[in-house]
Formats: sequence, structure tokens, C-alpha cells
Amino acid sequence: MTAVQTERTKDELKALAEQAGRDLEEASALDVLKWAAETFGPRFCVTSSMEDAVVAHLASRVFPGVDVVFLDTGYHFPETIGTRDAVEAVMDVNLITLTPRQTVAEQDAEYGPKLHDRDPDLCCALRKVKPLEEGLTAYDAWATGLRRDESPTRANTPVVGWDEKRQKVKVSPIARWTQDDVDAYVLEHGVLTNPLLMDGYASVGCAPCTRRVLEGEDARAGRWAGRAKTECGLHG
Repeated sequence: MTAVQTERTKDELKALAEQAGRDLEEASALDVLKWAAETFGPRFCVTSSMEDAVVAHLASRVFPGVDVVFLDTGYHFPETIGTRDAVEAVMDVNLITLTPRQTVAEQDAEYGPKLHDRDPDLCCALRKVKPLEEGLTAYDAWATGLRRDESPTRANTPVVGWDEKRQKVKVSPIARWTQDDVDAYVLEHGVLTNPLLMDGYASVGCAPCTRRVLEGEDARAGRWAGRAKTECGLHG
């Protein structure tokens, strides 16, 4: 599909996001993504951690060739990189890989080894937050796979909202979905998922900061276990 690229001011984008958040609260994920594609065209992208490719798959159905942005932090599990490569090979998307300014070795040389153990917030800022901010400069809107049922910190995620930090429209088309909804969609459409999801991991991030979850824990409990930290900074 094609869309006319329209230059909008930040105030116009914010108003657009707030209105869409109200109008699309009950809309299907496909309709939310269709709105985003028609509204922003090439200034819209999907971000994916390659935990699964559900949102990328949904977006490709309404916007073939959509940009899918992946952050390669240098700390990913091999299974995550493999999922990214498979998505690029089989789905109608334009896969874009972002990398931090420093390699892991360069970061170790400047900050000392295993910064993720000593200051995980700084590590995330250097290897996730900053690269994403730079990578999103060409876009007015970005889509995420956030869901309200994942953790208390995500319970109020809007389907369409305003990303104040980046001054962009943030689209979370499956915000109202449950894990059962995700599983059903994956099964129905044969969507690629990270193999680690079948090995006790409920949320997949960087290898040094991710563990398997225990029975009864929420999906985010395996991230930065033993710390108060629950988010990397990309989403608040």
C-alpha cells in the first residue's frame, strides 16, 4: 500500500495520538495498524525485540514491506539473532538492525566489564535507549508489542499514545491482547517465535539480564531478577 507522507508538527502529532487513542481503544490490532500505515506511510515503523514476530506479521498484512527495527545490543541470545534472521527471510518486511555506538569490547574498555551487573540502567541507556532514539529519527510513529497483561507497569498502556520522551506517536496494537490471544494468533498464522519461549523464558531480553521464570511469576519476572528494575527504559 502507499500513503502520502505528510509533514506534521509535534503538536499536531500529539493531538493525533490522543484522538486516535480514544477512537481506536476497541479497534482490532489490524485496524489499529491499518490506521497507522495510512496515516504515516513510510514515517511509520515496527520495533521488535524478536521475542516473537506477531506485531511485525500483523503490520506486514496491512503494510507490505513495512520497516521492522531491531536493536542488536551485542548481548542477545543466539536464538534471538536467529529469529531476526528468519523474520527477514520469510516475512514481507524491511528489516533494519540498529547497533550501539560502541561494541561490547569498547564499552568494557571505557566503563569496565559487565556494566550490566554494576549499572544496568546505564548499560540499557547506552545499548538500547540511545540507539533507538537515533534510529527513530526518520519516523513520526512506531509500533511496539506491549501488552497490558504483561506486568503492572504496563497495565495502562494505550493502544495509541504520545511518546513524550521521543515526541512521537506510539502504537501498541496488541495492548488489549492476552497471552492466550498471542498464542492463538501464532498458531493460526504460523508466526515465528523465539525458541527460548519454549524453554522456560516468558520474556526475552539480553542474555546476562534474563532468566527463566518460575511458576506463578509474571512474564517480566525473568528480567533483571533480584533488582527493582523492570523496564529497560525504552517504554518509560
